[in-house]
Amino acid sequence: MPNPSSPPALPAFTKIIPVLLAEDHMVVREGLKALLEAEGDIKVVGEAENGRLAVELAHKLRPAVIIMDIAMPLLNGLEATRQILKTLPSTKIILLSAHSDDAYIEQAVALGAVGYLIKQTSLAALSKVIREVYKGRVFFSPSVAKHLHHPDQRLPVREDLLKKKVAHLSSREVEVLQLIAEGKANKQIASELTISIKTVEKHRQHLMEKLNIHDTAGLTRHAISAGIIESSVQLTIV
Repeated sequence: MPNPSSPPALPAFTKIIPVLLAEDHMVVREGLKALLEAEGDIKVVGEAENGRLAVELAHKLRPAVIIMDIAMPLLNGLEATRQILKTLPSTKIILLSAHSDDAYIEQAVALGAVGYLIKQTSLAALSKVIREVYKGRVFFSPSVAKHLHHPDQRLPVREDLLKKKVAHLSSREVEVLQLIAEGKANKQIASELTISIKTVEKHRQHLMEKLNIHDTAGLTRHAISAGIIESSVQLTIV
């Protein structure tokens, strides 16, 4: 007899959706994996605890859908999304956030994410969204969708926002900016990015020149306002 606790058998023609989970909290990540795979048609093919690993695994595993937390160490979910979609444009990325702030939502649209969910979203809704974006649709939480002025005109909005928000910073500069905003010293940043301290100092100087900001506190405030880090991240400003 079939086990009543087992998920219902799927039709033979059902496609399994390969998903990458990028979430820095292991308990949350493991819980999501167990619950999603219980659906039967979703397979978690990889897990990443930071944005840099998410980029690496995306290129290695080529998942159809990525569930990407925005607030992650080393490389935030927004910059990870930008790097992934630059080389894997057909990947469907759903961003997760504790906030519905305009800065994050605008960047999600600008970068080409096909979904943006508030973390209070139920598992049943998350599973549904994964299936929807896999079919080529887009989905934003109702509390997020109201922030979008032109939800049906994604490409023009995307171009405008990229010019305004992130296009003038290189991917490396965004990485350095995030690590500065997280309170890391030049030596720590150099170690994290496997570059010299002198190179870190040059990136810091270029950031200050480009942004017309001349202290660490100002760079941190800019990182928060631009959605590079979430304001809920505990910061140490030195």
